[in-house]
Amino acid sequence: MPVDNALYDRLAGTWWNEGGVLNALTGLNPARFGYMRRVLTEDLCLIPATLQVLDIGCGGGLLAEEFARLGCRVTGVDPSERSLAAARAHAASQGLPIAYRAASGEALPFADASFDVAYCCDVLEHVSDPHRVIAETARVLRPGGIYLYDTINRTARSRLIVIALLQECRWTAVMPPGLHDWNMFIKPDELHRLLEGQGLVPAGLTGLKPRANLLQVVRVLRRCRRGLISHTEAARQVSPGESPDTSIAYLGYARKPPRE
Repeated sequence: MPVDNALYDRLAGTWWNEGGVLNALTGLNPARFGYMRRVLTEDLCLIPATLQVLDIGCGGGLLAEEFARLGCRVTGVDPSERSLAAARAHAASQGLPIAYRAASGEALPFADASFDVAYCCDVLEHVSDPHRVIAETARVLRPGGIYLYDTINRTARSRLIVIALLQECRWTAVMPPGLHDWNMFIKPDELHRLLEGQGLVPAGLTGLKPRANLLQVVRVLRRCRRGLISHTEAARQVSPGESPDTSIAYLGYARKPPRE
């Protein structure tokens, strides 16, 4: 089934609706933002207030707001105008000065070397040309800049969890059909080759998977499917976290070499 990226317009009202379909992605934030914050502030010893950060495929701003609260100066881009409207409204309600612009990752409307940090989360598995997205990302990063990402691995396990259980099985499917296409998932070695092809140096990688076991995941999805718990609560109960196991999803970062 082809990816239906138009659903981000149709479901834009659920980004900040506690329990809404897209709000379920907040369940990933403790793990993935925790990793990214640690990379920037602990591993690389960068000062957030000095960083110009680009969120590529920002959606409703779930991660952009995390980086803004950290003290970064954040710009978010997304092709979904309705998602951007939700992002702007929520940022304004929180007093967060995030700049949002309509644009795709394949054609970023910024000059070369504009940002210290760029990230793609829940993005690379949705685009038809990840090579172009990474090329554009490398272009707008300053020398010495950092690229952060998370995406989904193309394995039998990811097919079971992300496609079969979450999208297809009538007993457990809680996400809309067309959200993901297994054939567009990216193996870590494939992504590393794409990064290196654009002059980015891979520097870190860790897995992202539910802390709940498979039986617990099925039970949580069944309860959500039956309307007993919300999508957001289901994501919390599944409890995604960092893991050495990259077979479902993974996070990582790469560096753009500084000028000599």
